[in-house]
Amino acid sequence: MRVLALNCGSSSVKSALLDTSSGRRLQEVHAENVGSDLDSAVDLLLAPYRADQGAIEAVAHRIVHGGEKFVEPVRLDDAVLAEIEQLSHLAPLHNPPALAAIQHARAALPGLPHFAVFDTAFHSTLPDHAREYALPADVRRRYGIRRFGFHGINHSHVARSVAAHLEIDPQKLRIISCHLGNGASVTAIEQGRSVDTSMGMTPLEGLVMGTRAGDVDPGVLLQLQRSDDLDADELDDLLNKRSGLKGLTGTNDMREIEQRANAGDQDCVLAIDMYVHRVRKYIGAYAVAMGGVDVIAFTAGVGEHSALIRRRCLERLEFICAVLDPTRNDSAKLSTEHPIANLGAPSSRVHLLAVRADEELAMARAAASALGK
Repeated sequence: MRVLALNCGSSSVKSALLDTSSGRRLQEVHAENVGSDLDSAVDLLLAPYRADQGAIEAVAHRIVHGGEKFVEPVRLDDAVLAEIEQLSHLAPLHNPPALAAIQHARAALPGLPHFAVFDTAFHSTLPDHAREYALPADVRRRYGIRRFGFHGINHSHVARSVAAHLEIDPQKLRIISCHLGNGASVTAIEQGRSVDTSMGMTPLEGLVMGTRAGDVDPGVLLQLQRSDDLDADELDDLLNKRSGLKGLTGTNDMREIEQRANAGDQDCVLAIDMYVHRVRKYIGAYAVAMGGVDVIAFTAGVGEHSALIRRRCLERLEFICAVLDPTRNDSAKLSTEHPIANLGAPSSRVHLLAVRADEELAMARAAASALGK
């Protein structure tokens, strides 16, 4: 089946026309740093398909937050879109632009079935002890407070890809998937299911990210609210747009941060130290939670391309028999033809891998499956 995947992020839009049987990309267009020009970017990406809609059988859209209801792909109509819009406050950087892109795409390609594929869906298998917060039950029920997790489309793709690469039944693997991009999360995957993940009710929790702080003592936020008289919108802006790597260094571009750190910029040195320390903490915690680990995989922009960050994240993990081969790590190059690279030394009992993210293929196949049903 030929499916057009439209992947709208917080600052970019990617499109790919895929043959879901072979996994082959028939056409691909990306728009980066779109900012307020989202409509123009979506128009640009859809332009090749308007004149020949017969080349497409369905359209798949990535939605970051699906709440408790949307735990599998769903065909889009006005009623479903209205329900998704009610979740925008839980993913303010992602759901609103994705909804705008969907409206544009439905208008441009009205004769095709459109499907939403949710980042939170893969984490619907979280056990109660990993899903719930230690708040009173009535508060949790009243406000729908629970952990949802994110990047599930790619974490699921990593789990399937790793199992196929190693030729091991996914039911027999304990995988720690490190999705390190502008948004970043770590997920523990046991027997093919998400059993814990670093992001929570919103994409704010967990790792140090491009513009998000990750884990912060809630008391800090109360102090800011009381001392600086910050309202909810100001706190939202601080936590979502002005923190993380950008707050520490002035930029959320890890390539620039690495260059500046190498030149002696102490703010950038600290940022990298904090970034990798947080990743290592989650790797260690999830190895303990699963009673061991068989695979540690790095994916997404930073995880795929930064040998330095991979090396630093894997430091001091010899106690779980995870041993990096520096030469393999430095020379790892991922592509469509070579989507997985082995980073481990021969003595490493844990498989250390870099895995090319392919959310578009995962989305397209999920939509094709839903259409088939």
